[in-house]
Amino acid sequence: MGDRKEARDAEFQSFVIGRWPRLVRTAFLLTGEQHAAEDLVQSTLEQVYVAWRRVGSADDPEAYVRRVMINAHARKHRRKLREFLAPKDDSGLVREIADTGDRIAQAEDRSALLKALAQLPPRQREAVVLRYWEDLTETQTAEAMGCSVGSVKSNAAKGIAKLRAIPGLADMVTQGGRK
Repeated sequence: MGDRKEARDAEFQSFVIGRWPRLVRTAFLLTGEQHAAEDLVQSTLEQVYVAWRRVGSADDPEAYVRRVMINAHARKHRRKLREFLAPKDDSGLVREIADTGDRIAQAEDRSALLKALAQLPPRQREAVVLRYWEDLTETQTAEAMGCSVGSVKSNAAKGIAKLRAIPGLADMVTQGGRK
């Protein structure tokens, strides 16, 4: 019995080490603040660890964890707790490390894009982050957000439209997003 627990713990540890940067990036894009992102990921992983036997055997454990994280973030908004979306200084924005193949991350004015993203309403921000930044399909995004594909399309379209309306960001959004 102890060997199985050790094996599960090792599997969970391997999962966390392999997915930590991506989970923190997604959380950062949702919260807009580095410390809040790390707290969100840590609290999500606490919940997931308790159910790791079920989560680890799921078809896509990362999708399961992402869904738990989105739900935790959504609960925070339902309680109307204040969220610091754009720090007064850019120190929180600088720490987020981009994937090397991430075209949006290579944009010249990354700070402006992150600040604009932080101005979107939470559901639109979730849809844009998951759909375009994380490059999930509409179905995967709907599963992560716990809504219909139509809601994903609507929220993503509204979010992209708001980003395109910001002067100077239209080129970045068009180049990094889908048409």
